[in-house]
Amino acid sequence: MAWIAGLFISFSTLPCLPTLTSFHINMVVPTKKAMNQRLASWTLVVGLFVVSCVAELERFEHAGKPDGSLSFLVVGDWGRRGHYNQSQVAFQMGKIGEQLDIDFIISTGDNFYDNGLTGVDDPLFHQSFTDIYTAPSLQKQWYNVLGNHDYRGNAEAQLSPILTKMDNRWLCFRSFVLNAGPAEFFFVDTTPFVTKYFTDPEDHVYDWKAILPREKYLNNLLMEVESALGESRAKWKIVVGHHAIKSAGHHGNAKELNIHLLPLLQTYDVDLYINGHDHCLQHISSSDSGTQFMTSGGGSKAWRGDVSWWNPQELKFYHDGQGFMSVEMTPTEVSIKFYDVFGNVLHNWSSSKQLSFAI
Repeated sequence: MAWIAGLFISFSTLPCLPTLTSFHINMVVPTKKAMNQRLASWTLVVGLFVVSCVAELERFEHAGKPDGSLSFLVVGDWGRRGHYNQSQVAFQMGKIGEQLDIDFIISTGDNFYDNGLTGVDDPLFHQSFTDIYTAPSLQKQWYNVLGNHDYRGNAEAQLSPILTKMDNRWLCFRSFVLNAGPAEFFFVDTTPFVTKYFTDPEDHVYDWKAILPREKYLNNLLMEVESALGESRAKWKIVVGHHAIKSAGHHGNAKELNIHLLPLLQTYDVDLYINGHDHCLQHISSSDSGTQFMTSGGGSKAWRGDVSWWNPQELKFYHDGQGFMSVEMTPTEVSIKFYDVFGNVLHNWSSSKQLSFAI
């Protein structure tokens, strides 16, 4: 303990110092995990306020069904005023959402094309969201992350509570944690990880106001995600981001996520990584871990036609077209289905776990 410049400095055992997740612009490979032998962290006490050097991610609770189950839809890359079959996908989402009695909807980002929102008063919000997803079953909470196209506009606008006042379904943060039924969801802001958006933005202008300095932002984010994953006792752990860690689609793997985020998924036994970005539907398994990689980026414009065929032992399904995904969960089972623009089931996958009891 010490007095420094009139401020009282103390130590705590909160996670703080970088371990696995140090991010450097030169893409240094992370060191190995030491989360079970965490170093003491600095805590700055100013008056009656305590500020840890690692802030926790914002947390939300969403009750599951009375029987302990949970069901939801996932759609990504959608906001085009109903064009490119966005309205048709929304119609089928409404039908499946009613059949499954869904609890909420997840958006994997690129919510508004081509350049996000200009501000909270941009009519695109209503034209591409409120006026499109009108089915009764879709009048549930939407949990949204930002995609790279969202950062090309006013990113802060999508985070504003003003949008939630306009449409109470809307909830968007850069990164956050959602506890829902038997699962815990970790929403991660993946766009700032991708180096080319900073070094070669082409003609695009990105809204980096809250991101710079980038290295500090990413280091803090990775520590927050690692801390949340390490503390989770959920039966199912699901990480949601915009960019793909594994993809046979047009954009392919985000190498920065493979270096910095994938080790966390493997270390903390994450069950699902769900993303958008590639305008397709796909399911890739992993030979290195039990994590399943699901892409749901077919909310509107699709059909890129440039598939990079993957190892068939890992690539379980690929659809170069529009559609969406459903997830049904209990404490012991998960069932996932992919649907096309006509509501046809293209692929399904299920898994089960044994309940564990403390003795």
